[in-house]
Formats: sequence, structure tokens, C-alpha cells
Amino acid sequence: MKERLAAFGAGVRARSGLIMAGVIAMFLVAMGITASAGWRWAFHDLPPVPETAEELWRVRMEPTVTLLDSDGTVLAIRGPLYGMPARLADLPDHVPQAFLSIEDRRYYEHPGVDWRGTARALFANLRAGRTVQGGSTITMQLVKNLILTPERTMRRKIQEMRLAIALEENLTKEEILELYLNRIYFGEQAYGIEAAARRYFNKPASELTIQEAALLAALPAAPSRLAPTDNLAEAQARAANVLAAMRDAGFLSPMDYLVAASTQAEPVESAFQPGGALEYGHLFDYALTEARRLLGPDNEVPDLVIETTLDTRLQNAAQTAVRERLERDGQAVRASEAAAVVLASDGAVRAMVGGRDYTTSQFNRAVQARRQPGSAFKPIVYLAALEDGYSATSVFNDAPVNFDGWAPVNFGGGFRGRMTMEDALKRSINTIAAQVGMLVGLHDVAEMANRLGITTRMNEVPSLSLGSSEVRVIDLTAAYLAIANDGRRTDPYFVTEVRTTRGDVLYTREEARIQQVITRNDARAMSTMMQGVILDGTGRRAALPGRRPAAGKTGTSQNSRDAWFAGFTAQYTAAVWTGNDDDSPMANVTGGALPADIWRDIMAAAHEGLAVEPLSAPPPRVRTEREERLLTYYSELSVAFGRLRGG
Repeated sequence: MKERLAAFGAGVRARSGLIMAGVIAMFLVAMGITASAGWRWAFHDLPPVPETAEELWRVRMEPTVTLLDSDGTVLAIRGPLYGMPARLADLPDHVPQAFLSIEDRRYYEHPGVDWRGTARALFANLRAGRTVQGGSTITMQLVKNLILTPERTMRRKIQEMRLAIALEENLTKEEILELYLNRIYFGEQAYGIEAAARRYFNKPASELTIQEAALLAALPAAPSRLAPTDNLAEAQARAANVLAAMRDAGFLSPMDYLVAASTQAEPVESAFQPGGALEYGHLFDYALTEARRLLGPDNEVPDLVIETTLDTRLQNAAQTAVRERLERDGQAVRASEAAAVVLASDGAVRAMVGGRDYTTSQFNRAVQARRQPGSAFKPIVYLAALEDGYSATSVFNDAPVNFDGWAPVNFGGGFRGRMTMEDALKRSINTIAAQVGMLVGLHDVAEMANRLGITTRMNEVPSLSLGSSEVRVIDLTAAYLAIANDGRRTDPYFVTEVRTTRGDVLYTREEARIQQVITRNDARAMSTMMQGVILDGTGRRAALPGRRPAAGKTGTSQNSRDAWFAGFTAQYTAAVWTGNDDDSPMANVTGGALPADIWRDIMAAAHEGLAVEPLSAPPPRVRTEREERLLTYYSELSVAFGRLRGG
């Protein structure tokens, strides 16, 4: 019996052991499953840890474009404000110290997570029943801003800690701190210490004082609420806490603290801010379009700094001239819009007015609109004639003509009989321009236009000679520039360099190829003829102050739907168009009136402070009445002999 009981007991103990082992095994399995589920819950969607600092420089960088003028001055910014990268080595010690003292005093002692600080914050929050302290280190803040989503949950906090530790295994403390200072948000659309320094204090981060550094270090905690431009008192109060923290951390001596705390930093008026995008809207759109074209379709860099050829002073003067002239005279003559382009002698766009108000219309009439140039096209016709062997003194007859049913008439009616080509241009005689175009050939006229820089299609019909084919303002300006440059064509350009906010250069303009598209003699002959237009022709109202030599031409399309004045001096070439977007006629506006007035205003501003320089071609000599009669006689005689020789 004892033996059976012993055997039974042994069996019970064995079974109990098996049961206990099974229970333990099940517990361990359950623990493993729970741990695995917990691990999956916390980290199943954990993003990869960047292995280099370079990967984090552009993470989540919103598209932003900065427009610079020819001096490198910021004109306007679209999107967030990103400053050039600020390196720790270039910053005063008190700048990073201000952030370390208030955000992460044990930064150089922890591995990415400050467990002591986390425990202290957790205890303080539990005791207060609400969040009164944060336990995030600078590394954790960087992870939160650049890698994780902004949700506030326990799971995201756990992920933040794990990624912070992993990030510190891949990057140095200096790299992480540098990234933090350059990517943190400071309010007012300013990202990074450099952008914030320029936004609030109009200076580079390398020149920040202790008080200014303290004020900036106060902002990341609540950048929108504490922005000193909106809430200076609260921002300064937190800046005082930063200074005290710097003292407590040993970054400031008691005496330095007292000196720094005795004054408060205040923001100043800054040009480096999101603004001007409306004032310079047409230019901004044009610059961005040109930059994208130059970089190519494969470039996807979100942050661009575009340096241009713009002369800000001249641009402001041109916009003012257009706005004030239209406000004063536009309604009376039913002219609602205007556009203008000013080119330097090398083709650089120094000013461009795309319309009177960008907020009302974003359509850039200087580069997007195609309008009939009217008689402003005649210099191109007469250049084709000069190239064909005619001269300024060639005589034509202002009389009724008819070409396949098209019978042009002169502005104001009437005919003036025989006159030279020079006089025909000066008085803008339509019948003679039409004759000249037919004599030299419409194909040659269209080819001359394209050679000079007109990019739009020329319709080879008789009315082409009177400017019936549409052109762009910038193209007509370029064509006139070729005449001013003794026949050398230099295409307009606006963008000189494109780079990122980190300073990486994506494009630099190379020296353009200059083409001799017409002979110097022909260009100078045309320049002389065009000077007569301003001296005593249809463009007298465009005469510049101080008797500065200038050449130009008026232009008016049918029923005054378009009115132009284009011309040049030794320094600048400009064209002005006025009209209406719906193509409705103006009230008898000619190129020698409103456009000439605007052109004179713009060019007077352009030459302010510049010495008077002669044009390369001499002005036309005023002929006596007797010389006029003799010239007409000998010209007619020459024509008669030519006909005899021809048959």
C-alpha cells in the first residue's frame, strides 16, 4: 500500500510539476505575446533614423522663394523664411548657450533622452495634475519637428525617445545642435536662427547680442504666441528667464547677468521679412518662371534664392510713373492698363512693370501680353530697306496706295506728297511705310523682326509694315536695344544666379553670346532717323530733361487700341505700352501722348545722377528749305534714271 501511495504521490507531483511548468510556459508566452504586441504597438510604423546630418537639412522644408535685386537686397519672399545656414563656429558662444540653458541644460551629458529630467517632469506633472514641465531634450525636439508627426500621445513620446537615442548614435552633439538652431521655428514665418536674427533684428546671427540671443531662445516654446512683433512684453518676460537660466548654468557671471538684464532687446524694422510679394508680384512670377526654365524640369529643390538684375530704385520709379499717370489721365482717355520694360545696354532687365496693380491682376503685360505695335514697328521696316540699299534720304510719295484691296491712310487723314524716308519716319507716314515694306518684301521685313529679337509670329501681309502683327513689350524693347548697340543683339535676361538657402549654387549666368544682326552703319542710320522723332517729330513729348540725346518711335494701333512709345539713350532702352485688357479702344490716345509721358518719367528717373552721354549716331541735321527742294529734285532725278536703266 505504501508503495502504491508513494507511486501515486510521485505521479501527482509529476503531474503538478508538468502543470506548473505549463502554467509558467503559458505565462512566459503570454508575456512574450504582450511584449511583442506592445513593441508592435509602439514601433511598427517607426520611421528610419537618418544616418547623416545632410539628410535632415531639407526634411519637411516647405517651398519658399526669395527674390533679390542686383545688389543682393531681399525684395520679397514667398513661403516660409529660411535663412542661410548658421554654423556653430560662426556664432558667439552666448547664442547656443541661451538655448541650452532654457531648453536642455544637460545636453552634453545625456544620450538623447534626459532620464533624470524626464522623471522630474513626470513627478511635477503628476503633482500638479496637469502638464507644467516638459521633459523633451533638444534631440527629442529635433526628432519631433523633422521626423515624427506632431501628435501628442504616449506612443509618439516613446517613439521620440527611441529615435532621439538612435540619432545621437549617428550624429555628433555639434551636428544635432546646429540642425536644431537652423531648423527650429521662431514665429513670423522665420525658420532657423539666421532667419530669425534678420527678421527681428535686421542683422546676421553672428552679430546677436546676449539680450537678443535670450529673446530668440525664448521663442521656440510658443513661437506664434511669443513673437515679439505681436507680444513683446511676454517675449521679454521669458527672455528674462533665459538670462537667469544662463546665469544659473554658469554661462554668465553674476556681473554679466546684471548688465544683460538691465536692458531688454526689442525687434527693429527689417527688410528681411515675408512681404513685397504683392508689390513686386509680376517680377516675382517672372523670376520664378525664368529660374524654373533655367534649372530644368527635373529640379525639385523646394527653397530657391533668385538673384536678379533688378534696379530697385528704378523699379519703384517705374511703378510710380505708371500708377500716377494712369490715375491722373487714364480714366479721361479710357486707358486702364500699362506695361513697361527697361533694359541696360547688356540686356539686363533693370525694371519691369507688368500692370498697374498685381493684386487686381496677376497677368504680366510686359512678357505675357501680345499687342499690335502700330508705327513702333516702322523702324524694323526701314531697317530692312536700309539693308536693301535704300537710305534715309530716299524719296517716296505720300499718296493713296492699294495693295490687294488694302488701302492704308495716315493718322489725321490727308497726304503730303514726296518726302524722304527719314521724314516719313519722323512724321509716321503710313502710306510710305506700306510702300517700303512691299518694295523690300514682307518676308524680309518679318525676317528682320525675328533677327532683332521679336519672338512672336509675323504675318506676312501688307499691313505688317504698319505693325499689325502682335509683339511682346519685352521683345520690342530688345529689338530697339539692338539698334542702340550698333546692330548687336543681346537678348534680355533677368536671373543671374539661383541657389538654395544653404548657399548651394544651382545656376550662374554665363556671358551671353552677342550677335551682329545688322551692320553698324545701318543701325546708326536708323538711330539718327529715330532721334528726329523726338527732336521734332511725333515723339516730342518724350524729350528728356537736360537735352539728353535720345531716339525713339511712337506707335498707335487701329482705333487706339494700343499706344506705344519705345526708345533709347546711350545707357538705357525702354518701351511703354498702354491700353485695355479687353482690347477696347482708348479715346484717341496716340503713342506720342500718354505712353511718351510715362516713358519720359521712367527714363528721367533712370538717368538721375548719370552724366549725359551722346548716342553713337549723330542727330539728324536740320535742313534748310532750299536744301529740302534740292534733295527732292535730285532724288526724283535719281529715281528717273533708275527706271531708265531698268528698262
